[in-house]
Amino acid sequence: MHPRVKLLGFLGVVALLALAAVSWPAAAASQIVLYSARHYGQEAAFEAFTRKTGIAVKVFTGNTAELFERLKAEGDRTPADVLLTVDAGNLWNAARAGLISPIDSPTLEANIPAQLRDPGRRWVGLTVRARTIVYNIDKVKPAELSTYEALGDPRWKGRLCLRPSGYIYNQSLIATMIKRHGEARTEAIVRGWAANEPTLIQGDTNVLKAIAAGQCDVGIANHYYLARLLAKDPGFPVAPFWANQQTTGTHVNVSGAGVTAHSKNRANAVKFLEFLSSPEAQQMFADLSMEYPANPQATVHPIVAKFGKFKADDINVAAAGEFQAAATRLADRAGYK
Repeated sequence: MHPRVKLLGFLGVVALLALAAVSWPAAAASQIVLYSARHYGQEAAFEAFTRKTGIAVKVFTGNTAELFERLKAEGDRTPADVLLTVDAGNLWNAARAGLISPIDSPTLEANIPAQLRDPGRRWVGLTVRARTIVYNIDKVKPAELSTYEALGDPRWKGRLCLRPSGYIYNQSLIATMIKRHGEARTEAIVRGWAANEPTLIQGDTNVLKAIAAGQCDVGIANHYYLARLLAKDPGFPVAPFWANQQTTGTHVNVSGAGVTAHSKNRANAVKFLEFLSSPEAQQMFADLSMEYPANPQATVHPIVAKFGKFKADDINVAAAGEFQAAATRLADRAGYK
């Protein structure tokens, strides 16, 4: 072969390799697009992922309904690679709507307990929030408390604060009860709450503040709202009581994520979820959001650690979505507005 031909061949290979090096990032392989309905305690983990992998994370935020509608409207033209949202009920709805797709990842299966993952492998829990009984420490003794069911005892009439039933965290609590007890038993429990004429308050933080102010004595809230108030005011007079420790365990839920059905960067999207499930990233979530890490190898925030260990309900959190519609109808029948 003529030396010039050999040189041209070599230069051609070099040119192709150079082109590949340029076009690979241009094809967005060095970036993933995240649609996130979670608005706190996540940036540090995203930045750590980029430092570790060189893959940038472009984030678009909105509430869950907005992001769902956006994904539906965009269809296979969506730029989104990952959907991150709060509550297993929302994740279940995203999976049912075909917005996220199955993930085959031994890493996720090793890092996150089975009850915090979708049985169909379409999403995975990343942080855990315990929704439990909270009480005014100056007006209620822990010995007076026991279970969610017991909040229907007449002793709590006029002393109970709850969020409205339409809020998804309460829907998920009731949905899990339906999975555990069946509709008839769960309806009796919720009727007991309604019979105690609870004060309905928008927002867990406002429920906690109402308890502290003496507007009511007990309520139900996610643990991290209380932890954040205690971080600002260690003397805040409200404490958690771990519900149902002698029976089914305290209700837990998750924030979590899945790879979108039309992701253009699927491999990197899976890498992103795997990183978020690692002890390193899980520790960042726990430190910033005061949630429990889904990976048991990570530790909790010191304020949350003071709440003590508890037995969690071991029903798969997907029940929050599976029985969501039934929970809504049940609350209406039971008079819980």
